[in-house]
Amino acid sequence: MLLLSITGLFNVRIVDIIDVILFSILLYEVYNLVKGTAAIRIFIGIIAFYIIWKVVKAFQMQLLSEILGQFISVGFIALIVVFQPEIRQFLLLVGNTRIIKSTRKRFLFWKFQLEDPIHFHIDTIVKACQKMADTHTGALIVITGQNELKAYIETGQVMDARISEFLLETIFFKNSPLHDGAVIITGGTIRAARCILPVSSNPEIPGNYGLRHRAAVGITEKSDSFAIMVSEERGKISYSHEGHLSKEVTPSDLSNAMEKFFK
Repeated sequence: MLLLSITGLFNVRIVDIIDVILFSILLYEVYNLVKGTAAIRIFIGIIAFYIIWKVVKAFQMQLLSEILGQFISVGFIALIVVFQPEIRQFLLLVGNTRIIKSTRKRFLFWKFQLEDPIHFHIDTIVKACQKMADTHTGALIVITGQNELKAYIETGQVMDARISEFLLETIFFKNSPLHDGAVIITGGTIRAARCILPVSSNPEIPGNYGLRHRAAVGITEKSDSFAIMVSEERGKISYSHEGHLSKEVTPSDLSNAMEKFFK
C-alpha cells in the first residue's frame, strides 16, 4: 500500500518531463534576451511577484490571493508595454533565417564564444581614440557587454570587420559617409557603424555637451555596454558606463577603465 501511495504521489509522465524542459528552455531564452538591460530587473520582479502569488494561494489567503490575482490577470498587457523593444527583438530573432551563421555557436543551454576577447583590442581602441582626439575628429564607440545590442546594430550599416586603428579613424573621418552615429563593437569585431542610439535626458549632463555624449550615456543607461566619446570641439576623450559620464580623461585613464570593466 505504501509503495502504491508513493507511486501515485510521484506519478510523472514523459509529457510532464518534456513540459518542464521546454518551459526551462523558454525561461532561459527570455532571461538571455533581457540580461544586461534595465528590463532584467523588471523580469526578476515579475517572477518574484508570481511566486508570491502562488505561495499566497497555497496558504489559502483569500484576500491577498484575490488582489494579487487581479494584477496577474491584467499583467500581460503591462508586459507587452514594458517589454515592447525586447519582444520586437525576440520576433526578429525568430524570423532570422541566417541564425545558423551567427558568430556564437549554441548547444542547448551553452554558447561557445568564437570571437576574440575585447582585452586583445583595448590598446588599439585607445590609440585610435587618442589620434582622433589629437585631430579633433568626433567619435562615438560602443563596446557591448552581455547584451549584444542587436536592435541598435540594425539601425546602422552592418560591417562585421576586424578592429584596427586605421579602420576606426577612417569611419569617423569627417567626410566619411559613416562618421555620423555610433560604431558598435563586440569582442574583436566592429559589428556596425552609423548606428542610432537612445539619447539620455539626465539633467546632470552639462549643457555644453552635445548629442554624442547624451547618446553615450543613454545607451549605457539601457544596457551593460561601455561607450567612448571623442569631442570634435574640445579634442578630449570621455567615456560612460552604467549611465555615469567620466569627462575628459587621459588615454591611460581610458585604458584602465576598460581593463577594469571587461576583466
